[in-house]
Amino acid sequence: MGASASQISKELLSEYQELTFLTKQEILLAHRRFSELLSKNQDSLTTRVPQEKVLTLPELKSNPFRQRICHVFSTSEEKDDSLSFEDFLDLLSAFSDSATPEIKSHYAFRIFDFDDDGTLDRTDLEHLVNCLTGDTPETRLTPEEMNQLIHNILEESDIDKDGTVNLSEFQHVISRSPDFVSSFKIVL
Repeated sequence: MGASASQISKELLSEYQELTFLTKQEILLAHRRFSELLSKNQDSLTTRVPQEKVLTLPELKSNPFRQRICHVFSTSEEKDDSLSFEDFLDLLSAFSDSATPEIKSHYAFRIFDFDDDGTLDRTDLEHLVNCLTGDTPETRLTPEEMNQLIHNILEESDIDKDGTVNLSEFQHVISRSPDFVSSFKIVL
């Protein structure tokens, strides 16, 4: 199928290891998995993979935030949420067991900030809840339940009482949630 893992030089492999929370073995496995998404004769180190193909990976397929994950980690100048191999490594690094709680909470905040404005407002929180509960008529909360839940979230998280949750407020809440770090992961 795609390109082979031997395309990564030892120097580049060492550089990736220094710049990520991944081991050499994890980087090689990531390269193999990324290469499987490519067509024959495409260079894994220069080709961007469209979001639709990235989302076929079993590790992302069932994640309710899969599109947001691609959006946050994509460096595409076309803003098409495609991923380069280095974007893919950044994604796996942030979701690895070795990533720090600060890194994990930073990326979680960006993933949950659906309008990319640097805060989690009522609309972001509603979208977040719908992603977690499933946005179907059977699973969707009633407007009253949603309002109460968002009120509770803001009451607990919005330290400066401005009606939004900023990154430091989010990180403060996450720091009191010991299971966050272990659950915010993707393993190939």
